[in-house]
Amino acid sequence: MAEEGVAIRVQPRASRAGVAGERAGAIVVRVNAPPAEGKANEAVRKLVARAAGVPKGDVEIVRGERSRDKVVRARGLSARELRERLLAAG
Repeated sequence: MAEEGVAIRVQPRASRAGVAGERAGAIVVRVNAPPAEGKANEAVRKLVARAAGVPKGDVEIVRGERSRDKVVRARGLSARELRERLLAAG
């Protein structure tokens, strides 16, 4: 069975974008974009890609497109590697 991905909690409309640590088992990701018309999701993909060192096209939101709680994965990285890279970027 393939690994599902990394749990993240999104904080839209944040004053500063970035990885803000971990809370309740999920990595907290702050983005400037509002949660409308997919703008926050796009910002999340971009931020996760930059933090993980992969192209934006390799980042996928597996679950939670319309929720603050999401599961993301990056092609070519295990869930553990992605989690470690995100936390190191925080």
